[in-house]
Amino acid sequence: MQAASFLFEVAVFAPLIGFLLAGGFGHLMGDSAARFTTIALMLCAALSAIGVLGFEMGGVNPIVVPVADWIHAAGFEADWQLRMDMLSVSVVAMVTTVSLLVHVYSVGYMAHEKQAVCRFFAYLSLFTFAMLMLVTSDNLLQLFFGWEGVGLASYLLIGYWYDRPAACAAAIKAFVVNRIADLFFLVGISLIYIRLGSVSYDAIFAAIPYHVHDTFQLFGTHPLLEVIATLLFIGAMGKSAQLFLHTWLPDAMEGPTPVSALIHAATMVTAGVFLMVRMSPLVELAPVTRDLIILIGGTTSFFAATVGLVQPDIKRTIAYSTCSQLGYMFVAVGVGAYQASMFHLTTHAFFKALLFLGAGCVIHAVHDEQDMFRMGGLWRKIPYTYAAMWIGSLALAGIFPFAGYWSKDAILEAAWMSGSSMGHYGWVMGCITAFLTALYSWRLIFLVFHGQPRDMHLHEGAHESPPSMMVPLAVLSVGAVLAGVVLAPFYVGGNQAGFWGGAIASLPGHDIMERLERTPGLIALVPTFAGVAGIAVAYLCYMASPDIPATLARSLRPLYLFLLNKWYFDEVYDAVFVRPYRALARLLWKGADEGVVEAIPEGLARLTAGTAGQAVRVQTGSMAVYAFSMLIGLVVLLTTILFAS
Repeated sequence: MQAASFLFEVAVFAPLIGFLLAGGFGHLMGDSAARFTTIALMLCAALSAIGVLGFEMGGVNPIVVPVADWIHAAGFEADWQLRMDMLSVSVVAMVTTVSLLVHVYSVGYMAHEKQAVCRFFAYLSLFTFAMLMLVTSDNLLQLFFGWEGVGLASYLLIGYWYDRPAACAAAIKAFVVNRIADLFFLVGISLIYIRLGSVSYDAIFAAIPYHVHDTFQLFGTHPLLEVIATLLFIGAMGKSAQLFLHTWLPDAMEGPTPVSALIHAATMVTAGVFLMVRMSPLVELAPVTRDLIILIGGTTSFFAATVGLVQPDIKRTIAYSTCSQLGYMFVAVGVGAYQASMFHLTTHAFFKALLFLGAGCVIHAVHDEQDMFRMGGLWRKIPYTYAAMWIGSLALAGIFPFAGYWSKDAILEAAWMSGSSMGHYGWVMGCITAFLTALYSWRLIFLVFHGQPRDMHLHEGAHESPPSMMVPLAVLSVGAVLAGVVLAPFYVGGNQAGFWGGAIASLPGHDIMERLERTPGLIALVPTFAGVAGIAVAYLCYMASPDIPATLARSLRPLYLFLLNKWYFDEVYDAVFVRPYRALARLLWKGADEGVVEAIPEGLARLTAGTAGQAVRVQTGSMAVYAFSMLIGLVVLLTTILFAS
């Protein structure tokens, strides 16, 4: 047990060591900084894999690994401890594996970067460490530390090219939008401590049954657990880019492509899903919040898929698919299929990282161009990248036997078998999204790789990426093919109860995972039919009759612009929040700050300077003038005395 604890600690803290050395001494290490952080991630990934095998083989029981005393103040206690159960260990294995592949890929992708590459690798290691802190936390305050850490790291990585205004604006946007959601999360943590008496998971879960009937007074009377669960979910909405708090995610594409892969596949956006699964004992007792989760998740899936249909940018198209897939995960949480949510989170990491890194190879091949309408006919130039993108797209579309088929279908089957109207809403939105996902995925493939080259300059110079970029694609391709069929028996199949070992809680009678085996055959086949239909429609529109999309865009121009402008969320937020805030800030700056706060001392200073300037004129340096002045003063003094007497 002690050996397992030690190995787990090394796996978690290895990225921190990489960050400190690359960040502190990178300017001296040069290219060695990249190699060192990659080696640290190799160690981390290997140890986390050993941890998963140890749990699965029954050699390790769930434990808490003490690290250090942290906060002890006025009865409040929060120690730094690593929670080692199947939920945390499985996510650690996924995060470290994908992060390692992103590190290896980045060695080739950033080879010609003019800015300090050591800074980039230091930020990547910080990002990984913060995510590991989040998923291995034993209390909500420690989780919040990792939560804010991934927010900081995303800000640094998205704005890595600080000389580009668009990158700086995107980094600030991601930071601000997440801070809005984090306020609700922090209030939720505070309410848990005030009413349940602790921020430790074990203490919270033990106290929950005694507070089922408690209420909270705010604009009426509400069930306490519903209020807490909703606050936590709003925090998760920001981090996992759900509808209304999603606007930062597409703009995050301004960072280097490896950053996009790490954010979308293994870190940050999955943090919100992990939070809701970790807090499953609380969420289970909040049925209204669970319906809200299904509503937001299902609607987000549909919204993001519609926007992805018309995006010209290759990375933004894949980014909107991330929003859709996260929506699926939240639908699973809402119907109580937490295991299916974690299953899709894991398989999604493989094929989404594959798609982003494949897109990076395309961008690298065509000299940093990202507009798909300038590409075309690239499959002969970059055949290995083409094959990888096919595999990733098949997994994303949920085509058998690729990874997405097993996990996405498990979610949709759970939504249908939940028997609730909101669960059926999630199923309908999920099936429509499956069709749209396949449609825009093959739109990307046909526009980029097939047809005639639209820009001969880009086409003639296209070339395959170096081995350091292609090897991660090969490994991720294997994961995108096999992860579903290999993990299904453990994550959602007959072995799932023993696999999770109590790390995920469900109330007695909430047997949604057991009911998956009884899903009607036709219902189970609908998502696959939808995916195949999407591919067929994409072929019709972009290969057989390529004039159809342009004709539809002209005839349905208002709808086309509505989707192209992302349902006008950014424009509405700009009009409702950003401009009024700027106007208020300018008023307080010019009117209150400069007009009042700074005006008074500045006015006194100007008065003093003016008076001194007048006094200086009196000082002429002439003895005659000084004697005459003294005489005048003496006359005035004597006259005053005579009149007074």
